[in-house]
Amino acid sequence: MLDEIKIERNPDEEQLDDLGVRDWPIWTKEVSEFPWAYDASETCYILEGRVIVTPDEGDPVEIQKGDLATFPKGMACTWKVLEPIRKHYTFE
Repeated sequence: MLDEIKIERNPDEEQLDDLGVRDWPIWTKEVSEFPWAYDASETCYILEGRVIVTPDEGDPVEIQKGDLATFPKGMACTWKVLEPIRKHYTFE
């Protein structure tokens, strides 16, 4: 089984600075639902909004403003955007 989604709620500014989050690109998405597959590990920091991500082989996870989330390479999932999303992101 693949690694699960890792979520850190409200990381402090020092941690965000150490990661360079503010220099990452920004992605936005309106309320919608769509399938997604990760061909690389992604870490993102949610600036606005709320989403439920359901891995094909796992339980739904709610991610919202202030969360730092990491999605493992190889994971297939469905994104259900409940409130418009705006996030910083980076791929490894």
